Amino acid sequence: MSAARTSGSNADFGAVGVQLLNLRGLGSNRTLTLVNGRRHVSSLSGSAAVDVNSIPTDLIESVDVLTGGASAIYGADGVSGVVNFRLKRNFEGVTAGGQIGISDQGDAGQRYGSVTVGRNFADGRGNVALSYEFREIDRVSSFARDFTGDPQKTFGLVRNQADFPDNPNVPDRVPTNNLRYADSSIDGAVDLDLDGIPDFTGSGKIYDRGRLLRSAGGLTQGGDSTPLAGYQGDLQAYNRVHNVNFLAHYDFSDAVSFYVEGKYVKNRTFTLAQPSFDFFTYLTPDNPYLQARYAGLADTSNGALISRDNFDLGVRGERNDRETIRAVAGFEGRISDNARYDISYVFGQTKSNILLTDYRIADRYFAAVDAVRDGSGNIVCRSTISPAGNIDPNNYDAPASTFTPGANSGCLPLNLLGDGVRSQAALDWVNADILNRARIRQHVVSGAISGDFGQFFELPGGPVGFAIGGEYRKETSNFVPDQLLQQGALADFSLQLPEQGEFNVKEAFAELQVPLLRDMPLAHELSFGAAIRLSDYSTVGKTTTWKVDGTYAPIRDVTFRGTYSEAVRAPNITELFAPRNGGFSFISDPCDPVFVTEGTQFRAENCRAALTAAGLTPAQIAAFNPENDPTATVSLPGFSGGNRNLREETARTWTAGVVVRPSFIPGLVASFDWWDIKLSNAVNTPSAQDLAELCVDQPSLDNVFCQSITRSGTTGYISSYFVQPVNVANFRTAGADFKLNYSFRTEKLGSFSIGLVGGYLDRLEFIPTPGAQVDIDREEAYSPKWNATGDITWKMEGVTINYGISWFSKTRRYELETLAANPDLVDPQYLYFKERWQHDVQIGFDVADKFRFYVGGNNIWNQKPDIASSNYPISFVGRYLYAGAKVTL
Repeated sequence: MSAARTSGSNADFGAVGVQLLNLRGLGSNRTLTLVNGRRHVSSLSGSAAVDVNSIPTDLIESVDVLTGGASAIYGADGVSGVVNFRLKRNFEGVTAGGQIGISDQGDAGQRYGSVTVGRNFADGRGNVALSYEFREIDRVSSFARDFTGDPQKTFGLVRNQADFPDNPNVPDRVPTNNLRYADSSIDGAVDLDLDGIPDFTGSGKIYDRGRLLRSAGGLTQGGDSTPLAGYQGDLQAYNRVHNVNFLAHYDFSDAVSFYVEGKYVKNRTFTLAQPSFDFFTYLTPDNPYLQARYAGLADTSNGALISRDNFDLGVRGERNDRETIRAVAGFEGRISDNARYDISYVFGQTKSNILLTDYRIADRYFAAVDAVRDGSGNIVCRSTISPAGNIDPNNYDAPASTFTPGANSGCLPLNLLGDGVRSQAALDWVNADILNRARIRQHVVSGAISGDFGQFFELPGGPVGFAIGGEYRKETSNFVPDQLLQQGALADFSLQLPEQGEFNVKEAFAELQVPLLRDMPLAHELSFGAAIRLSDYSTVGKTTTWKVDGTYAPIRDVTFRGTYSEAVRAPNITELFAPRNGGFSFISDPCDPVFVTEGTQFRAENCRAALTAAGLTPAQIAAFNPENDPTATVSLPGFSGGNRNLREETARTWTAGVVVRPSFIPGLVASFDWWDIKLSNAVNTPSAQDLAELCVDQPSLDNVFCQSITRSGTTGYISSYFVQPVNVANFRTAGADFKLNYSFRTEKLGSFSIGLVGGYLDRLEFIPTPGAQVDIDREEAYSPKWNATGDITWKMEGVTINYGISWFSKTRRYELETLAANPDLVDPQYLYFKERWQHDVQIGFDVADKFRFYVGGNNIWNQKPDIASSNYPISFVGRYLYAGAKVTL
């Protein structure tokens, strides 16, 4: 998961700055992340996802990335694959290193430092190693780039205003700059005649609505409204990591070896998202700020409605302080010449303090906004002099819940008319930092016996290998929101209840490796294997994971390999136990005329049926157009929660590949593997937007998604939603991985190393419900058809130069269903995001085999994100330069 997707308004609650693995594009919850073959505690409450920032970079020996059948060996839940980080076991000596870097814009700085010490003792029977790493990444605001922060240079693809009525030969959407949220302003959009249209800005000038854009989701171009540019917050979160790891083992004898691993990780992240906002907040006629601002300019006898994006009240942010500890202890050794044992215990715990900054307390905010003059002419809160009255003129049923109205309430009047005119003291009384706490714990006890049957018999290919064992695992997660959240007291965050859940699983597993033939004509190697894992979850009951595999090398140079397997994933704690919580979402109604033609062939008829069922007349349906109504395009209230009726999801996977090591080209190794995954009964948690679209894109309205969408009986607009996970989806994905490595030496020109790693995505399909239309996601953003990274390294007399390229093919901006239904959606040049081309270079200098200094640059040709995108197909950072050093003693 890229840093841009965990920053600003893109970040999920509690997940700022995390780096999660996502194999095959099936989601981070479906990728099993291990360290030395053992489970690692999750970094996010309620999930199994591991933040790889917690893995010590300097201690990594190698990384295994496995797709087919890995769950049967390493553990259930890795339905898309397993990533296993192998750490160095016998590190000896001292290494220290550091690196600093910065973009050529002077921001996005990174600092890294590490030191690792290790020593063998007792004639090599024991080893102890200690490692410390520090990493710090600077946050970057979206105002730091002109293509995201400058209204004139920030573009979106919106409805073509020259294409009404629709001309099939004219693109429906065109690049448009200076886009703004209609009738809402940074200093206030003030409606004095209460007709829904602003008359003045909060600063007192006549309101310029700009160019009103029809059917563009409540947007305008130019004028006094709030620009989209910079609105969604940071492009990159601040991230600081302290990572301490301890590894040790001691061999008492061949029969008994004791080992331990210890980890402590302290992580702090912070990001700013979007500001709070007001839509049609009412100011009473006797509001002194209102009277003073517009005296002599307009009639204020009816009061005013103000819509505002509150940059000056404190942009909402999130700071996470995450602390992870992990301890492993175990014994291993020989039982006989043909068998070994390994028994271990793993404890992991992640504690998080999630601080939401500058969130408004609803009753205090509206009490502060409702200002009047007292008997002495001073401006005060109405609730101060009329404690028995209503504290919120916008909601006549809203009592004070976080303060006691009256002279000693502490309420100070808040002026919204203008930019930066508010009193800091009033703001301090209104805003709050909201502290939420989460704790995840993991206990794993496992034991295994492995070896071969060589003491009893051997096949022509060698002895039959085996492994048997068992595992017990318990996972608990506890999330406690701030009391203000539990009370539903915030203006910008709905009611949040505590989430607590746990499960345990008991597993037994077995594996066989059968070497049939070796070193025979047309059978340099022939073997097959099988593995099975039986699991019993306290939540979903008994499940089975299994695999079979085979290897055939007719000659030494060529090896064929393949697997066929079935893996399962049980739903995680949040999917099962999340309480019913409130929330807000922006939803573009799929039944609006702008979007009704952009779905499946079922959408138009289903929309008519849905609006009819809501109570609209044919005339109202014909006039239905929420995209042109600001009241319909605001953030909508809704709910989310878990589903205790979820079952496990099942993946059938097969892989087939070949490895070539031609003896006539020494140093060349090439491999090609095809993989195919079919995931059924998948747990799918749609977003609110997905929910609205999936409802009307099925063959009928009789589906689980429509059950979670509510429409107003007056307007037909979506009025509420309920998002929860359900076992309804099927995924199908297939493709190929290929690798090539070639190294050679020359007498006079040094040594060369060439590497190429790539992939081909043949299919990525999603079927939301049985019988529904297949959603083809291949070639959509983050799922390119082709991808490759290549590099060439030259080394001679202590100088090393590396040149690398990261590339993937163009990807679609829009779904195939949308393009099929609306061929003139956009000019062909904007149908695709451009290809990614990132060129990197590094030059290193070695001094006496103990000191290395290097400098380098990433994206040296400074490719930029595509139009109407902030971070795709390449990072916003642009050209990035760095320097580092490493010493080994």
